[in-house]
Amino acid sequence: MLNRLSARLTLALTVILAVTCGAWLALTLFATRLYQEEVDQSLNSPLAHYIAKAYPLISDGLVNRDSLTGLFDQLMVINPRIEVYLLDLEGNILAFSAEPGRVKREQIDLQPVRSWIAGSETLPLRGDDPRDPGGRKPFSAAEVYDGERHAGYLYVVLEGEEYESAAGLLASSYILRLAIGTGAIGVLVAIGAGILSFAWLTRRLRRLSEAVEAFRKADFETPVNLANWRRGGDEIDRLGVAVEEMSQRIADQIEQLRRADATRRDMVANISHDLRTPLASLQGYLETLSMKQDSFSEAQKSRYLDLAVRQGDRLARLIAELFELAMLDSTVTPPNFEAFSLGELVQDVAQKFRPDAERKRLHLETEIPETAPFVRADIGLIERVLENLIENAIKYTPEGGSVRLSLAVGTDGIEMRVADTGQGIDADDRERIFERFYRAEKSRGEGPDGTGLGLAITQRILQLHDCPIRVESVLGKGTAFTFRLPLAQS
Repeated sequence: MLNRLSARLTLALTVILAVTCGAWLALTLFATRLYQEEVDQSLNSPLAHYIAKAYPLISDGLVNRDSLTGLFDQLMVINPRIEVYLLDLEGNILAFSAEPGRVKREQIDLQPVRSWIAGSETLPLRGDDPRDPGGRKPFSAAEVYDGERHAGYLYVVLEGEEYESAAGLLASSYILRLAIGTGAIGVLVAIGAGILSFAWLTRRLRRLSEAVEAFRKADFETPVNLANWRRGGDEIDRLGVAVEEMSQRIADQIEQLRRADATRRDMVANISHDLRTPLASLQGYLETLSMKQDSFSEAQKSRYLDLAVRQGDRLARLIAELFELAMLDSTVTPPNFEAFSLGELVQDVAQKFRPDAERKRLHLETEIPETAPFVRADIGLIERVLENLIENAIKYTPEGGSVRLSLAVGTDGIEMRVADTGQGIDADDRERIFERFYRAEKSRGEGPDGTGLGLAITQRILQLHDCPIRVESVLGKGTAFTFRLPLAQS
């Protein structure tokens, strides 16, 4: 039960209320006693003076026992709460109205008595309690005279023993009992209201906790879904939205990790295949040349050496592209952004591939505005992107076709487009052409050789430039790759 937040909040509220009510009760009893003592002492302040004036308590230096006996009897009838003590000038108790054996003191401190008579103290003023060696009680006092001579003091204690304890005080005060009873009911109502309030206030936290627990039990695959939780709401709403977004990101990352793991396994298999094929061919050509070099003619030797060199070049290119892609993934060397003319770069790269296009009888066309502004990018990496795209366009375009390079200037950048009239890409393959080592089946086997890394390198470079690449293709009509580079600031 205490594992729930609402239960802990309720327990904390109960403890706080209990401590507060205990302190309030103690303070109330203390204040009530002080108030009662002040009222009693104020109302009975002339009592000792009236008694001392009305009754001759000391005559000819002796205690007047008959007068005292009559006084004690009258006081017991009129007000049994008070106790009367006759003191000498030293404070010694000469006579008292209490029961025999109940008085524990023989002498009273006269300092409070003198202060009372002088009227120099604020009420309530306490003096020694004759029945309690360590106790003090409110009192009334007056000087006692024997004729004209000051002979002692009359000391009247205003509260008896039955009013000393808190229980006695409660028993004597209906208002105090009513106030304490009302306070106790208020505390119980507050605790009940607190339980309901905390349960209502923490309901969203319980729902969030249950959703996170379900997310954990689902092996972090099904994201948390909290309907009607507002980003601009209170702290719990914002927490719920953050947890929802975080769970979505965790689920996406786990899915990406799984896909990456599957891609890694495929990549290892593809690397093994793509490395093994040229390596086996290279080894086969060299072994054949080594075993039959005496029987081969010079033309045959040259042919086998040429085949071995081609396989070696293919192997070297594959390794170089793998290293290049690894460097791009690690971002050890970040792109070096600078302003340059994209039109001039396109012309230079197109000039480099023009001989290859002429050998295949292709038309390599460029459409570049004369006043194209500069772009901001890494010129070396963008040159690599253009080389990959143009090389692929030439490779998969049949003789007599065309490859077109065009620039379109916009308000926020320049759009680069590489289009060909080749065989096109199937819709199923179009989603995977940027995967590493992936090549459409039409391009494998008898088709043009390739490593399957060119488009992966292209996409990674453009990702580093925060520029997505788009592909449009129609089977039998051609393919176009498009990306946009931002303009350089003036």
